[in-house]
Amino acid sequence: MTDHKSFKRRVRARMERTGESYTAARAHLIPAPVPTVDERPASAGTGAATMRDRLSDARVAEATGHGYDFWFALLDSWEGTTLGHTRIAAHLVEEHGLDGWWAQSVTVAYEQERGLRLPGQKKDGFAISVSKTVNVPVERLFAAFADPEARARWLPTPVEERTTKENRRFTADLPEDTRVAATFQAKGEHKSAVGIEHTRFTDADRAARWKGAWRSHLADLANLLEE
Repeated sequence: MTDHKSFKRRVRARMERTGESYTAARAHLIPAPVPTVDERPASAGTGAATMRDRLSDARVAEATGHGYDFWFALLDSWEGTTLGHTRIAAHLVEEHGLDGWWAQSVTVAYEQERGLRLPGQKKDGFAISVSKTVNVPVERLFAAFADPEARARWLPTPVEERTTKENRRFTADLPEDTRVAATFQAKGEHKSAVGIEHTRFTDADRAARWKGAWRSHLADLANLLEE
């Protein structure tokens, strides 16, 4: 872990390099956690597991020096329930030396534990995650998303493509102002995996329905590609 003075030195070094303000430079050094395909949350009622389910108390203690109960009690004494996510995460980094990823994770766990955030809930709404391993090379799996004609064979919904990174990432807007990001991972010469994160749902029920829909769509995709 870094300490408070070390963090400030990193902020000032970035300010000198980029010309950013202290606040902007600090924000870049407190990144939001981005789950990989293998780290995506398991299924739960609203479409996502809690942070406690995803990261065990032992793993948090190993990485940060303390378990959840210590951090929750510390944040309670700091009146964390009255503050926003950004201030809590920044406090854990600047005053207690947590790495940015772990500060974000502990903050999310705290918000869920205190009823400030539901599982699957993000700042822009609810989100769901699903994944699928298919017995084809990653190039074919990626093409099934990126090529409109190929995509239409298994995904019966309008898609407005946003960005692509060949064989690695595909993002798009879907109906009802939702957004999807697909990440791809080669598992071998003839096996690959896709992880789906679908965000910006206005309520947990809609998110849960889409989670079921994505499982069905990905099963159709696997059957199509493995014929």
